[in-house]
Amino acid sequence: MSRFLSVASLGVAAGLLLPATPLFSPTAPPVPVPSDAYAPVEDLVLPVEDIIGEVESLDGTRSETKQGTQVTVALTSDVLFALDKWALTGAARKRLQGVAEQVRTEGAGGVVNVRGHTDDQGSDAYNLRLSQRRAQAVEQALRGLLAGAGVTLQAQGYGESRPKLPNIVEGKPVEGNRARNRRVEIVFDARQ
Repeated sequence: MSRFLSVASLGVAAGLLLPATPLFSPTAPPVPVPSDAYAPVEDLVLPVEDIIGEVESLDGTRSETKQGTQVTVALTSDVLFALDKWALTGAARKRLQGVAEQVRTEGAGGVVNVRGHTDDQGSDAYNLRLSQRRAQAVEQALRGLLAGAGVTLQAQGYGESRPKLPNIVEGKPVEGNRARNRRVEIVFDARQ
């Protein structure tokens, strides 16, 4: 019997909550809209700040971003150098030829910055030295490839201070992120 009462009680409660007539009916006459219900639509103008698109190679070893006229080409260190080394590999030279060609065809001249970066493994001092040496190795290679291009090359190592992605997520190292943080960036201004 208590089950019957509880079902009946629910039915009464539902009847009290629901309106007797439906809220919308296709046969109901239209509701008049007051004349002051309309207002002109003003143009919404919001500032857009720093939209930076990134194009990445399918294998993740090269990416390119453009912010205004500044182009940044990033090559992962794993394709440029052996582990803990700063001597360029044969494959690195081929990749740098492509970057040099891009700087020649798209660049506006001036300063080309070569920035070395590492992941978080090893000491800060070691990573800073390694990133500087790697940036200098890329700078030297580009110097030969960009001879007569009207650019000045500058190399700087940043160690692990400017990661592209977090090295550790939820307390666990992320090897894919670390690999992308080990990179050398070639930064130049594009012609307008």
